[in-house]
Amino acid sequence: MSVSSKASQLQMLRMMLYRRPLHPELFKFETRRSVRHGEYEAELWLTRGGHVVRFQVPGQSLTEVVIESGEHLPETGLVHALPAFGEKEYEMPAEGRLGFFTTIQTETLTDNLYQSTYREMVDFAKETGSLTLSYNDPDGGPCLSLIDAQKYKREYHIQSYHLQSATGLVLRTQSIFEMTG
Repeated sequence: MSVSSKASQLQMLRMMLYRRPLHPELFKFETRRSVRHGEYEAELWLTRGGHVVRFQVPGQSLTEVVIESGEHLPETGLVHALPAFGEKEYEMPAEGRLGFFTTIQTETLTDNLYQSTYREMVDFAKETGSLTLSYNDPDGGPCLSLIDAQKYKREYHIQSYHLQSATGLVLRTQSIFEMTG
């Protein structure tokens, strides 16, 4: 399948940012990890092709969601939503004690390049201890979602990768949650 025919089949992924936690029942997450570091706490959930990251300090939280469509999610507390396609940046100015910055990048790869990238990402996840979810698309192709994170005293950095075999899509996000006050 050519890259151009795959691009026309892309599912609409969205990145959404909330100023509140979201209930786990809103998502079909398949794996998760909780992190506590200094004053903050983070929870990472992986879904097939997406993720949820909740970052909180006492009295305030932010939740990043990357999901297909997002139509079933509440509007209450929604700060920003954008299509997760192409190259984009978003910065939420610090409010209260929290600030946020993210970049989004997508690529549609040929079958051979996708398979090579998939193997590299599986190896990367093993080396770094990243949170991962491997699954097959309906046609049986290998797909992968992963989150790699770094803890700092006043910041939490995440890099997510979502690989979808049927379309050859590789979505990468890089986000920084920061304590400002």
